[in-house]
Amino acid sequence: MVDRIVASGRAVLVEHGYDAFSTNRVAHHAGISPGSLYQYFPDKEAVLDVVVDRYWDEIADRIAAALSDRVGGQPGPSMIRDTMDALLQALEYDRVLLQVVAEELPVGHSRERRTTLERRVRDLTTLFLATVPGTAGGVSPARTAWMLTVVAESVALRWVLDQPAGIEREQVIEEMVTLVGAYLLAPR
Repeated sequence: MVDRIVASGRAVLVEHGYDAFSTNRVAHHAGISPGSLYQYFPDKEAVLDVVVDRYWDEIADRIAAALSDRVGGQPGPSMIRDTMDALLQALEYDRVLLQVVAEELPVGHSRERRTTLERRVRDLTTLFLATVPGTAGGVSPARTAWMLTVVAESVALRWVLDQPAGIEREQVIEEMVTLVGAYLLAPR
């Protein structure tokens, strides 16, 4: 029943947005009474929290899986391309829900979850950089990972949400290959 309510909460959030999100709508979508919903969740914020938690977990799992496959590999354009592609795929998976979470929810609903995701990605990137000689130009792998994570996430998030005219997906990836490649190999 909890999964059914959470799935309905996600559908209501996608269909109606944050402002129209209510326990009555979630219960109706789930085919249950509001009273039944309250047996599992005390209020709409509790349903929303689980929906958002599961969403960020899905994104984190997709990105972490893609990055984990690269730890121990060799840096280069194909690795950067594959990683950026995986990041875009994770964010594109449910673009509408991403838009609601990133642009409609109060910042407090997503800040901690997004920070957790960023930390996972940054930790994997740090591990990768620490194991591959010659990357990060002798600079701290943790600092380089922070820079790369922030830049890649910002570019990917804005491209997925904005869908800027004249900038195709493959062009974004190629620009990131150039940007990240130059940064990783720059002498410092």
